[in-house]
Amino acid sequence: MTEKLDPQARAEALSELSGWTEVEGRDAITKTFVFGNFVQAFGWMTQMAILAEKANHHPEWSNVYKTVVVTLTTHDAGGLSALDISLAKAMDALA
Repeated sequence: MTEKLDPQARAEALSELSGWTEVEGRDAITKTFVFGNFVQAFGWMTQMAILAEKANHHPEWSNVYKTVVVTLTTHDAGGLSALDISLAKAMDALA
């Protein structure tokens, strides 16, 4: 089982991410991605779905037209873990 980040590791990890914010009332992070159109947004989600499946770590997300809102947390760990940080970095790199 993946472990929740301790406060120091959490602070360090969040400082490495751009545009991700903490979710009020949850141990999670969120970011809104805006693409040029629906096809680009859906294509990115498809790429991310493949990566998430390989990592066995799946985001909470929603898509409306060209906007994708993502929330990351590790349910098994009860909060933010290294898996979330890794997936957030991959999402940023491919956006």
